Amino acid sequence: MARPINANHHRAQRLRIMDAGLTVFSRRGYAGASTAAVCREAGISSGAFFHYFPTKASLLIAILEQSSHETREFFDEREDRADPVGVIWEYVDHELSSLEDPRAAGFIAAVGGPVPNDDVVAILREVDQRTREGLTGWVSKAQQAGVVRTDLSAERMASWIMLFINGFADQIGGADDFDAVVEKPLLREVLSGFLNGPPSCS
Repeated sequence: MARPINANHHRAQRLRIMDAGLTVFSRRGYAGASTAAVCREAGISSGAFFHYFPTKASLLIAILEQSSHETREFFDEREDRADPVGVIWEYVDHELSSLEDPRAAGFIAAVGGPVPNDDVVAILREVDQRTREGLTGWVSKAQQAGVVRTDLSAERMASWIMLFINGFADQIGGADDFDAVVEKPLLREVLSGFLNGPPSCS
């Protein structure tokens, strides 16, 4: 008789392989990464790898899907919060903290290069759309509460917040001397000015 699957073990092993994949993609890029290298990093056999992921592309997709899930979870967990600006800043800090991971630069560069298939493109768009929708909702609440500028639409402001964060990420992925920890306070300063809007003229 087949043994029952331990769901917790299955999830833990899958996440372990995904973490190893993140490391290998960061070091070698997508084209240079191999399933054998991921197996060595995770300390597993190739049979164990292919039990969870049929291809290298499926591993990359799983890592990106995890990001999409975490974005949805982030906004869902704060659905009933009464401080919209606090949620916006928590999202900014959540994203910037992930960019402090020493693997972030290499992974951003790997994903930013030629992608293996349309599924990866679709997941990247899904992450972008989920983020845009979540931020737009909270910016709209902040505008209704009168705690951020109202001269721009919530949708436009959400797009610009994403642009600031994505531009910051691009610098991490493309500039060797750009340190996320060092530069984070300056990005927060720029974003604070943007959220508050231009000073009123008296």
